[in-house]
Amino acid sequence: MTLIDRITSPAALRSLRPEQVEELAGEIRTFLVEKVSRSGGHLGPNLGVVELTLALHRTFDSPADPIVFDTGHQSYVHKIITGRADRFDSLRTRGGLSGYPSRAESAHDWVENSHASTAISYADGLAKAFAAKGETGRTPVAVIGDGAMTGGMAWEALNNVAAGKNRPVVIVFNDNGRSYAPTAGGMAERLADLRLKPGYERMLDQVRRTLPKAPVIGGPMYDVLHALKSAVRDWFIPQTLFADLGIKYLGPVDGHDTQALERALRRARNFRGPVLVHCITNKGQGYGPAIADTAELMHGPPAFDPITGKPLSPPSLSLGGVVGRELVKHGAVRDDVCVITAAMSGPLALDAFAAAHPDRFFDVGIAEQHAMTSAAGLALGGMHPVVAVYSTFLNRAFDQLLMDCALHELPVTVVLDRSGVTQEDGPSHHGMWDLSLAGIVPGLQVAAPRDEPSLVEQLTEALDVSDGPTLLRYPKGSVPEPLPALRRIDGGIDVLAELAPASSDGAVGAGGRASVTGGPAADVLIVAIGALAPAAVEAAGRLADHGISTTVIDPRWVLPVSSELVELAGGFPLVVTVEDGGRSGGVGSAVRDALPVGADVLVIALPQEFLEPGSRGDLLQDRGLTGQAIAREIAAQVSRTQDITSETSLQG
Repeated sequence: MTLIDRITSPAALRSLRPEQVEELAGEIRTFLVEKVSRSGGHLGPNLGVVELTLALHRTFDSPADPIVFDTGHQSYVHKIITGRADRFDSLRTRGGLSGYPSRAESAHDWVENSHASTAISYADGLAKAFAAKGETGRTPVAVIGDGAMTGGMAWEALNNVAAGKNRPVVIVFNDNGRSYAPTAGGMAERLADLRLKPGYERMLDQVRRTLPKAPVIGGPMYDVLHALKSAVRDWFIPQTLFADLGIKYLGPVDGHDTQALERALRRARNFRGPVLVHCITNKGQGYGPAIADTAELMHGPPAFDPITGKPLSPPSLSLGGVVGRELVKHGAVRDDVCVITAAMSGPLALDAFAAAHPDRFFDVGIAEQHAMTSAAGLALGGMHPVVAVYSTFLNRAFDQLLMDCALHELPVTVVLDRSGVTQEDGPSHHGMWDLSLAGIVPGLQVAAPRDEPSLVEQLTEALDVSDGPTLLRYPKGSVPEPLPALRRIDGGIDVLAELAPASSDGAVGAGGRASVTGGPAADVLIVAIGALAPAAVEAAGRLADHGISTTVIDPRWVLPVSSELVELAGGFPLVVTVEDGGRSGGVGSAVRDALPVGADVLVIALPQEFLEPGSRGDLLQDRGLTGQAIAREIAAQVSRTQDITSETSLQG
């Protein structure tokens, strides 16, 4: 039996000898490469935290001591140690093991953490709760890294953690940026021992209180000693900013030396106050293709060959790739176009723009709030900035979009990749909230392109807007087949389909009105939003087969609802909206509000709930957003309307 099979709990891990821990680390790396090569997932970050996670669980008593992983994609090793290795074949699948911490899976997972820069705040709150309840023996641990320390929320949390001088909080800074070398040797060890001994702290306090009072020489001597202490500290200890905040700093520590890590973590645990342990790790440690990956493709690869690290399927062009390509073109002819992203240059296909126009490309790190307000500043200065983020991360910059961009009517374009259902990453990453949020913002014009040609066209239109913000949303995945319009009508509305049932002699019904057998005319207008346009057209075909005539339109610019759409909808007994956003506050709600009271509007959208991981097809089918399901729901609504009409007629 291998060691990895024996470790089903942190208690079993703590019984291992040091040499066995090293052996286990090797087994875990082999295991991760094997499993993630089949399912895809966050490989590089987890290879980098193997020894660190082992040391954490050997030092702290999880779950009594909560271990909270910031950017929770670093939690695979934690899952293995806490008894979930046998479930890794189901990683990131429907009903399987989550790619992030999951409270439903284990008591060792305290939070469903996957949005960055939050772990220190969780730890601060836990420490305050333990203190209030008198549970003084418990120590919350925040593991932060993979860029999360660039987020402003992390620094807000550090400021508050520092205020609790007697509340134990251990912050493990997993620094995999390769910008620091570990400090090694006896001197570093001795300094670490000295800094974290309470006697040292008492001595410093006494010197601060008494020495300046000594006659004649007290003040100057204190200044000299203080300057000497600071100089020694700055010489031996990088990252003194943490100490200046009032948080004890320990490190840098070699993040792949389990014994050094355990020594450092024990010191931090025993200090019983706020401590930051600075660990230097290599992303992808122990796996050649990941170490050699300078483009971060092994951060979260799709299924790949474990020998070569190459993807099993060649990459296909995505709608995000289309945006990246078009932005390079716009940047070449317009010197006011610039791009801002929040640590997402590669995934959002922005590297080509960065290379072509380096002076107009700004990666601000994991700092979406700053990105949006910085874009407002760029617009005030005469530029047209494009803010490119995942849809789920727009949530973090909503206030800035509302108050800094829209209030000032600034020409800022926001492009949201991974809108709607985004498959394997689960509830924190499904981009289903953007339409609900966007609908609140006055003056924000929102587009939902349905295919590549419409995306190219609408990006150009967005960049031409000069009197307010614009937003484009599009899903994850390969570029879909083009869905050309039959024609474009007033308001820039595309008509995608006009289908009427065949008459008894095989002819198609005329006039755009259909008669359901035994009932009155039942025309339907389907307002199709973005990626669900093909499903809406399919639904129209199915409805025509069942005697219901349907017109399908794509408003293109879906919010705010245009007067032309309101006028068009007024000519149909039933208006149906179909979108892959939340049912509350989205386009359907806006259409219903814009139409006269009493208008029959059926909103087909995602339920207002957190969606599990799964394939896009499965999740859309489960939520009634396939062509067949849409047609069935519309037919049921038509039937209900006819029953009400017939009953009213009989009563009359």
